[in-house]
Amino acid sequence: MNLRLSDLSACFEGVIPSIIATASADGMPNISYLSHVVRVDEEHVALSNQFFAKTAANVRANPKVTLILVDGFTGDQFLLDVGFVRSVDAGALFDKIARQLKASSAQIGMSDVMRLRSADIFRVYGIEKVPSPVETASPPSSRAPVSLPDLSKAIKSIERQSEADEIIDSLLVGVKQVLGCGNALVLIHDSHRGCLITMGSIGYERSGLGSEIAGGDGLIGAAAAGGQAIKVSDMSRVRRFGEAIGLEAEGAENTTRTIAFPHLPTAMSQIAVPMIAGGAVTGVLFIESTERLAFREEDEAALEILAGQAAGALRASERAAAAAEQRPATSTPEPVAAGREIRVVHHRFDDSVFIDGTYIVKGVAGTLLRLMLDWHLSDGRSEFTNREMRLTAGARMPEIKDNLETRLLLLRRRLEEKQAPIRLARVGRGRVRLEAEGPLVLEAVTGEYP
Repeated sequence: MNLRLSDLSACFEGVIPSIIATASADGMPNISYLSHVVRVDEEHVALSNQFFAKTAANVRANPKVTLILVDGFTGDQFLLDVGFVRSVDAGALFDKIARQLKASSAQIGMSDVMRLRSADIFRVYGIEKVPSPVETASPPSSRAPVSLPDLSKAIKSIERQSEADEIIDSLLVGVKQVLGCGNALVLIHDSHRGCLITMGSIGYERSGLGSEIAGGDGLIGAAAAGGQAIKVSDMSRVRRFGEAIGLEAEGAENTTRTIAFPHLPTAMSQIAVPMIAGGAVTGVLFIESTERLAFREEDEAALEILAGQAAGALRASERAAAAAEQRPATSTPEPVAAGREIRVVHHRFDDSVFIDGTYIVKGVAGTLLRLMLDWHLSDGRSEFTNREMRLTAGARMPEIKDNLETRLLLLRRRLEEKQAPIRLARVGRGRVRLEAEGPLVLEAVTGEYP
């Protein structure tokens, strides 16, 4: 049987380490493990070069090398007869391997140690399956390939939506329908604070709305920074992403302004796919699965299509909302709501907002709530336009012009999730209404919160 590199796709997922056998100029053999072997095309593979000085010296002296790759599903082993071609320490291939290595090593706290020196490219001259003295595992029952009709249906569903919440929800539903994955997140980039903020999720006990990932951290940050999908196919070899993130404190005790990042404790596979519109990364689609090797090449391609469609729809939604409402909001004073007094505290240094002692949100979303409360208390009105918020908040946060809709969505969903006595309702394209269960008292704190 003539084997091709594409037949060995499960060997390139890093589930079981590969082995490289080299020999010095005088024939002394040396064997080392490899963390990453990447299929470049049907004739070439790339090996990560991190620590192995002896291996590198042998390759320079004798470019003929043997690799052993292991199928992560079946345990089948394959001998590859390869020859060294060249090393690269820059470019798209190097960057792809470096990002994958950094993301996976960050899971075990070694991102500063396991740095990629180079990507060594080898030509493949032959592939041989190793006879096994024992019966290897049978391939798992393969699920059906991605259905193009299902993918088309999911894309059209996203296209039909005009509001940010509908677009994000349609994306998450599409992921479940097309891939059958029940645990997924959508995070939107916050350029003001240099992080990614969770705007929607499915399948988690806690939604994690408002939870943050620092730019460049883990799979999600690496996918956003590099603009390419990154995956880990066997989480049993690395520390699970969520274990290092503390749980959110509730009520008045949550003075740290942190929200627990949702995670699947039994996750075995993870993939982070950048959401790209107009050449810019606007967010990340993140999916987890309890199965090893859950995400195939065609799955990755389908997710990239869905993520790109949603990114474009969100950008179009922002522009439509900005253009839709040009007339000012009504300035007619409204009667003060009856009920108990509601105390809102806004901290200027990070724009965090607490309502009756419960942490709600921070950053741009906190600024928007503060603006609406100021106008409500000074003018007695409760309806506001996106345009006036864009103009007023934009003086302090210029990037707000591009993502106001998603910040209002985050604010609205956090108020609902925390069952706050203040709510935010859409009353038309580019217009929102502030609703309160009682009279409002706003306290502004200018110093840093202790």
